[in-house]
Amino acid sequence: MDKFNHLIDMDDYTVSQWNEILELAEKIKHSPEKYADKCRGKIMATLFYEPSTRTQMSFQAAMIRLGGNIIGFDNPSNSSVAKGENLKDTVKIVSTYSDILVMRHMQEGSAKAAALNADCHVINAGDGGHLHPTQTLTDLLTLKLELGRLDNLTVGVCGDLKYGRTVHSLVKALSCYPKNKFVLISTPDLALPSYIKDVITAHGSSFTEVKTIDGAIRNLDMLYMTRIQRERFASEAEYEAQKDVYCLTKAKMQYARRDMIVMHPLPRVNEIEVAVDSDPRAAYFRQANNGMYVRMALILYTMNNVPKIRPLLTGEIHNNVKCTNPKCVTQTELYLPHSFINRGDILVCEYCDERILL
Repeated sequence: MDKFNHLIDMDDYTVSQWNEILELAEKIKHSPEKYADKCRGKIMATLFYEPSTRTQMSFQAAMIRLGGNIIGFDNPSNSSVAKGENLKDTVKIVSTYSDILVMRHMQEGSAKAAALNADCHVINAGDGGHLHPTQTLTDLLTLKLELGRLDNLTVGVCGDLKYGRTVHSLVKALSCYPKNKFVLISTPDLALPSYIKDVITAHGSSFTEVKTIDGAIRNLDMLYMTRIQRERFASEAEYEAQKDVYCLTKAKMQYARRDMIVMHPLPRVNEIEVAVDSDPRAAYFRQANNGMYVRMALILYTMNNVPKIRPLLTGEIHNNVKCTNPKCVTQTELYLPHSFINRGDILVCEYCDERILL
């Protein structure tokens, strides 16, 4: 059993715990001065193997505003990683210096792999194209503040639904609230993975798949735009074929309801026209600001609550089976146990959720 609280996936906390974190974030936003010394004497390590602006800086700002201190790196080439140090050793060492460790990594399942070897709390700040739970908490807070509810919503998600970790985490989370419906707007090549669709239906929610914004925008409570991510594609040619397919324009916004909001995890490239920024329904900059308060709340909640007793790995070890996802952390961190959840004739990788037919 793990003696630390970790946030690797939203599933690591219950829906009622999500709501507690959101309520705390609201309190902090309204009265930040009351929380200025809550982390005095505490250290947060930030290990960012991938570039980041909002996530990294909002975590740093969150810890500073709580009175704590920060160590870490935002460029692995300036650390022992450049000398060939594996993830286990980096995490093992840095976690002994810290009270909480925040990590972003390009490999899927890397956050869970880190938590297996950490001597402190671990928060997943994005693992490849897999999950991004702290962005999801930010999104939930924004929906709550902007629309006043997290249920009975019609949510459109548009763009890179295949590799978009923010979409994966958000859809999984919102499907846990009653009567939410999803409109999946993407090309066939960037469609939402099957395992996320399975989560939607398992929770009794519904989804439809469409190819254009124009046909969907009229009935949405929220439109979640995403960037087509160059760094997730296997080749430049694949990226070039997809990059300019979707763009939300001021003209298209004329067909949206007056109370609809537009969200985006940022950074934006060309998927939202700059002219949309002045529309009061454009909530993405307010959304980014909410991220700092969510992360302040999450830091406090993670460190101050009773550790969970559920182990990080709950499946069966099949060291003779290799995950077929080329971006799975087990492809490079060869010491990791090959742990899978057995679902009949399918094995599901516990790190990246890849499904393997037996």
